Amino acid sequence: MESTLREPQSFKKRDEDSYQDDRSPFWAIEKGAVLQEARCFNDNQISTRRCQQVITKLLYLYNQGQHFTTTEATEVFFSVTKLFHATDGNLRRLLYLIIKEISPGADEVIIVTSSLMKDMNNKIDLNRANSIRVLCCITDAGLLGQIERFLKQAVVDKSPVVASAALVSGLRLMKVNSEIVRRWSSEVQEASSSDDPMVQFHAIALLHQIKQHDRLAVGKLVLQCIRNNIRSPLATCCVIRYISEMLSEGGVHEAEIYYGFLDSCLRNKCEMVVFEAAKTVASLPEVDSRILHSAMMVLQLLLSSPKAILRFGAVRTLHSIALRDPASVTVCNVELESLVADSNRAISTTAITTLLRSGSEGSVDRLMHQIMTLFAGLQDEYKLTIVNAIKALCSKYPSKHRSFISFLSSSLREEGGFEYKRAIVDCVLHIVHSNMENKELGLINLSEFIEDCEYTQLSVHILHVLGEEGPSTGEPSKFIRYIYNRLFLENAAIRGAAVTALMNFGVRCPSLREKLAVLLLRCIHDADDEVRDRATLCGHWLKVEGVSFIPDIRHVQAVERALGVYLASGMEICFDVHDVQPAAVEDVLIHHTSEQMTDRKEEELQFISAFKERAEFATVDSDILSSKVFALTESETEYKVTYMKHILSEHIVFQFACVNTLSEQVLEGVTVKMDLISSTNVGEEFEEQFNVALPLLRAEEQGFTYVCFTRSTAFNARFACALHFTAKDIDPVNGLPEDVGYEDDYVLEDVEVRFTDFMSCYKSSASVEDWELLPSSTEISSAVEIGQHATVDEALQMFLTITNFSLCRVIDSTSSSRRCSYVLGAVVDWQDTILAKVELNADGVQNYTVKVTTRADSNGSSEVFHEALKSST
Repeated sequence: MESTLREPQSFKKRDEDSYQDDRSPFWAIEKGAVLQEARCFNDNQISTRRCQQVITKLLYLYNQGQHFTTTEATEVFFSVTKLFHATDGNLRRLLYLIIKEISPGADEVIIVTSSLMKDMNNKIDLNRANSIRVLCCITDAGLLGQIERFLKQAVVDKSPVVASAALVSGLRLMKVNSEIVRRWSSEVQEASSSDDPMVQFHAIALLHQIKQHDRLAVGKLVLQCIRNNIRSPLATCCVIRYISEMLSEGGVHEAEIYYGFLDSCLRNKCEMVVFEAAKTVASLPEVDSRILHSAMMVLQLLLSSPKAILRFGAVRTLHSIALRDPASVTVCNVELESLVADSNRAISTTAITTLLRSGSEGSVDRLMHQIMTLFAGLQDEYKLTIVNAIKALCSKYPSKHRSFISFLSSSLREEGGFEYKRAIVDCVLHIVHSNMENKELGLINLSEFIEDCEYTQLSVHILHVLGEEGPSTGEPSKFIRYIYNRLFLENAAIRGAAVTALMNFGVRCPSLREKLAVLLLRCIHDADDEVRDRATLCGHWLKVEGVSFIPDIRHVQAVERALGVYLASGMEICFDVHDVQPAAVEDVLIHHTSEQMTDRKEEELQFISAFKERAEFATVDSDILSSKVFALTESETEYKVTYMKHILSEHIVFQFACVNTLSEQVLEGVTVKMDLISSTNVGEEFEEQFNVALPLLRAEEQGFTYVCFTRSTAFNARFACALHFTAKDIDPVNGLPEDVGYEDDYVLEDVEVRFTDFMSCYKSSASVEDWELLPSSTEISSAVEIGQHATVDEALQMFLTITNFSLCRVIDSTSSSRRCSYVLGAVVDWQDTILAKVELNADGVQNYTVKVTTRADSNGSSEVFHEALKSST
């Protein structure tokens, strides 16, 4: 009997022992106890194992965000410096880590500097490499000058470990003291030819960092790497990315060499290089069809790879391509459909969203069926991605809205988080707002959803939509039951929203008013004050015969502005909403638009004033269209260049403002060389008439130079630009420029001429008769997305800025401030009138879509405008 009782006790003891053994060594450690243990660093006989354990605990506390006071950090630092006498390799590596983590102050660094510099000349390569990393991490700019010679030698060291450590430290020092690192250029250049792949990779990365602000130097670096046939796969990937940056910016003269290199990388032995090249080729805006076909073939093969990372990379790249050009991805649809059932959820989700964008209308039903079979096993984050893809598809295939609503309604009945359910509701509402035929079906499904909805915010939002949209359906009475049930089964916030929704039905549906007044009467004894007050007020409104006293505040922006004026006026009289006229919206927006056309920024006025003062342009006609000011360089570059375009009847003048930021240099004969890259009319090129040079440009001074072209019939063109000048250094003794200088070119960003540059203000109200007078054969419609905006007014101003249209009149503006219609107008090239009917629609998260319908005096103006609109958005 005793042995039987002892057995469970022995089992229990063994279980506790095993639990103790499996526990993390860092479990329940305290900073105070670890600092006490750190005293072992001061022992005469150092225990290597114990010191390693204590340093490991200290590093753990640091990385967990544990705060060490200045005194505690100083004590730890002084203690660990005594471990430099230890010879154990692992302890020395931990010593480097703790010193780098503590990051001692400038006064304390001196203590370890001599030891670290001694290790830089150590016979053990690993110690040399680690000491270089630590020194570059903890030293300030003053001490770097003392160790620069050692770092230069380390860059070209025979040991790859040491050379890589020096190069990586150089990458870090570029953020601290770039001037010192720039002096290593010759050594880094030599390291870029190393046989070691990692050294070559780090050297090329550092060279690019040194030359990143000089576009010509970066181009030379890339050409050198291509000709030298680099062996490092990582370095090759870096070069591919540099090529991608330059080709995306445009104006590259060696484009054929770059495309040839990318084509050769598609056949590389390394999968990483092949994928990087394929991704780059597929993302470039203008690429040869042959190379693009090869890239798509590579991505198609990677979709069948046994490695999950390659499949994911390929499908993600195809997804990004499908966002821009869905038709080009259709060749991979078979492989993408096989990935829908992939065990990796990230791959299957991305494959589904890609197919939704690239598939045809006939394949939508099949895809939706596949998604339904896999949807239950997905996490919310993946479901959310698919729902957003379906939302984007709703605008593309309106005939499939019923299928989408069926799928979304079944998804609403499943378990899911708030963000996921909100995305589904927004998608259904997007269909409700855009398709009148399926509005009632969508609202019914949302009504059924609030029967079991656990999220108050969603229920309130849906009740608001039912109150706004329900009365305009064929059978508004069918929604009353769903709303009325919320008055007794939900919390106060939902009950208040239900009361307001019922009031909306009563106001807009006279046949239901009497019944709804009775229903609201039952809520006047509700436990919540807000619900009682709403029920009392709404019930009183419904009992009154006439509802004309209810203010019509459909134009919310007008009321908002009127309230702002009222608050600023001192509020001596009461504010009356009836005094706000609906036309105030139109008046305010027209006034705001006219201000934009007449009031220019100080910088733009400076450009225009300088342009008119030039004798060369004194005889030009009075009709001039001047653009805004655009930058052609980054703000931190040596030379800053901005420009403005002046459109004349027969010429186009580019005005460049140049600023020299180098105090030790002056520039003479400053001009801008412009080469036409592309134009819509191939046979009718822009012809340069003359170039007005800037004779002298001193430091921190601004000067203007001009280039005048004869206009062609093309409205769109692109020019490659370079700043040409003769640079002369300033003599530091007498402060005068030297007699002999050197000519140089500084590459600038490309300059674009767009169709909207030729559009001027339309000074008319654009009545219905004006629209009908324009030929109906010129009518063209398109839709674009202009992103997320807080209000309709903000979205409209963004669209006006993009297109240079003038606001003529407001057609409609709803109380929800999510759908507004306007008539815009412009005059193209002082000749053709172009009018546009614009409808702005916002989804649940204020992402605006603009539907534009235009008519013009000629077909050409309307067609070119829509092409320009697609390219600009």
